[in-house]
Amino acid sequence: MAKRAASGERGVRGSRTGRPIMALLDLLGRRWSLRILWELRDEPLTSRALRTACDEASPTVLQARLTELREAGFVELGEAGGYGLTPQGRELCETFMPLHRFAERWKR
Repeated sequence: MAKRAASGERGVRGSRTGRPIMALLDLLGRRWSLRILWELRDEPLTSRALRTACDEASPTVLQARLTELREAGFVELGEAGGYGLTPQGRELCETFMPLHRFAERWKR
């Protein structure tokens, strides 16, 4: 574990390899992570607006996820106090768009 910490790799729950894809899937699989990213895809939102958009998610859990997503470089706190996507966060959301289009066709 010390070697992993020294190299700057993130630990991954349930994995000893620490592979980047596993770290990303671990982060995105946490409750509310994907929803937060999705709600921020169009515009920055204040904490309150984001909580409303996330069906009144627990403020504690929402803040924990925002902290994790900020540390991962996907979300940033703007000067006006709202949360928005970083360029890397926008790139990640763009990767979801084919899945979104598929889901829209599938639900019909």
